[in-house]
Amino acid sequence: MDNKDLANAIRFLSIDAVQAAKSGHPGMPMGMADIAVSLWKNNLKHNPSNPKWINRDRFVLSNGHGSMLLYSLLHLTGYDLNINEFKRFQKT
Repeated sequence: MDNKDLANAIRFLSIDAVQAAKSGHPGMPMGMADIAVSLWKNNLKHNPSNPKWINRDRFVLSNGHGSMLLYSLLHLTGYDLNINEFKRFQKT
């Protein structure tokens, strides 16, 4: 998936999850998707097959209302985050 498609997929997943939860704010994931994709794919060292790799870079997202950005990135780039877990977003 190219960067533009990945950024758009993040936007759609974020909108859908926030809408389904009737809670949250999609603005941050929508506005930061392109930057996050570039950072994630071009700068950060990580390995979806080995998420506990000691030499991986850490991605810290300090604003909770943007959490769907991180969840979407993890899901779409091969980490073990099932799409069904998105249905539980904001439902604890």
